Amino acid sequence: MSMPGTTVLGDILARRIAAEGPLRLDHYMAECLLHPDHGYYATRDPFGSSGDFITAPEISQMFGEMLGVALTQVWLDQGRPTPFLLVEPGPGRGTLMADVLRAIRAVPGMAEAAQIHLIEASATLREIQRARLAGHAVQWHDSLETLPDDGPLFLLANEFLDALPIRQFERRGDAWAERQVGLDATGALVPGLAPPLPLAALAHRLADTQDGDIVEICPGAPAFVGRVAAQIAARGGVAIFIDYGNWRSLGDTFQALRAHRPENPFATPGMADLTAHVAFEPLAEAARAAGAACTAMTPQGVVLERLGITGRAQALAQNLAGPALDAHIAAHRRLTHPEEMGHLFQSLAVYPPLAPLPPGFDAARA
Repeated sequence: MSMPGTTVLGDILARRIAAEGPLRLDHYMAECLLHPDHGYYATRDPFGSSGDFITAPEISQMFGEMLGVALTQVWLDQGRPTPFLLVEPGPGRGTLMADVLRAIRAVPGMAEAAQIHLIEASATLREIQRARLAGHAVQWHDSLETLPDDGPLFLLANEFLDALPIRQFERRGDAWAERQVGLDATGALVPGLAPPLPLAALAHRLADTQDGDIVEICPGAPAFVGRVAAQIAARGGVAIFIDYGNWRSLGDTFQALRAHRPENPFATPGMADLTAHVAFEPLAEAARAAGAACTAMTPQGVVLERLGITGRAQALAQNLAGPALDAHIAAHRRLTHPEEMGHLFQSLAVYPPLAPLPPGFDAARA
């Protein structure tokens, strides 16, 4: 049914498509990442130099420390709420949370007021997080649904939304053809298109697209942000979302990464990380619809510089020399420089409508 060299999950999906017809792209992506036995996150630790990709917290402790600084200022601005929920979805190895906790200890009472909640479905990664955060009381959740909703919410989401499954639509006249995953004559998984249909949800994109353009929709991202924003609007707090992306989706950004190299997303299901660029406009709309305020989309490098990363880098550099100093300087550049992660990665903060603007961020345009 499938080509030689494919994966166990590839065989499973090929049999399913042969029996039931093509899979929507978001369903394919969800299976590849989250299948309980053969999904990417269920079977491995994908982070770091020995994994498939490296995230900002793994590049330098300064990333998490600066976000800790931002949370500290928000906590002070909002009257030191006690207790509060300190939440991270998709926390990887727990590195970001560990660095944030170290930073907030500088403010009397804040670390003690924090109730740590991690949203993590992978048993493999939970064990790594448990070891990294030993000594802290941590509660784990499979999804946002079981997170307590009765207190102030301070949430950090770094490279979380990019892994949520997407749907893709190609414009055909005034209609849209949805991308699907089917089988070719040899039984290999290949992308294709469903018959085009008019779509009310994409009617507004007829004004800024042309025939053949691709638009991506991530249903889970605005839903997640809306739930978070509603709690922040009602209870206080802040949510900071950092990811690579743009204000509005345009073009095919669906990609696979394996051993730090790009790969055909349909070649080895379950063995490669699948992501897509985040569209921040729907996130801002969802936050405002839920009653919260949100900042403008602000480049990661700009936020980190405003929070003081260069001063922190200089302080750390005083104790370094040789290759360690070179690596430290390179890490600072990678996180902040416009030609590296500094501009590729964007950020958005959600906060209560009457609260001060979170530090580091541009105010939303009226």
